[in-house]
Amino acid sequence: MKKIDWVSAGLLVLRIGIGLLFIWHGLPKIEGGVEKWTKLGNQMGHIGIHFLPAFWGFMAAFSEFGGGILMILGVFFRPTMALMFFTMLIAVITHISGGDGFNDWSHAAATDVVFLALLVSGAGKYKVGKW
Repeated sequence: MKKIDWVSAGLLVLRIGIGLLFIWHGLPKIEGGVEKWTKLGNQMGHIGIHFLPAFWGFMAAFSEFGGGILMILGVFFRPTMALMFFTMLIAVITHISGGDGFNDWSHAAATDVVFLALLVSGAGKYKVGKW
């Protein structure tokens, strides 16, 4: 009988919990279509990127929705965490640039810490590719 790898089990719980939240958070952005993607993509202007806002907005929406799915499955894990980290970093920058207070940008900052930690740690043993 194999012993449970409790660190990997903890990473699985974290991946499922945060992944479900991001699927839920990203779905309206995916469903919003080009108009929503363009609005989201315009936030890239805070770092000097002013071209293709619909593309950048779609990538942000995909990062949240699709990234949540890939996070749960543990597939393409590190690239997914890097993409989700970047998306939330832009969210933090957007809130701070807009003069929002800590309570407005702290969610994005907290998830950035989670994504960075998962980028470093990896998905753990319990993932689709392992089965």
